[in-house]
Amino acid sequence: MDFVLGRFVDAEIDRLTEWELDELEHLLDAPDPELFEWVAGRVVTPPDYDTDIFRRIVAFHGMQRTK
Repeated sequence: MDFVLGRFVDAEIDRLTEWELDELEHLLDAPDPELFEWVAGRVVTPPDYDTDIFRRIVAFHGMQRTK
């Protein structure tokens, strides 16, 4: 997940608001295997993690996910 999140953060950090940084921190608290499954679209993302910043990360990597 360091690669997935790191690339996004490197590209977007200067444009993230305080709110988005808080959402990103929340995502970082999730276990890596679960977060990977959500980003990869293999399982439905829990509502408390299905945030704007999460969707931006998925879009950044051009991934499709399960609703």
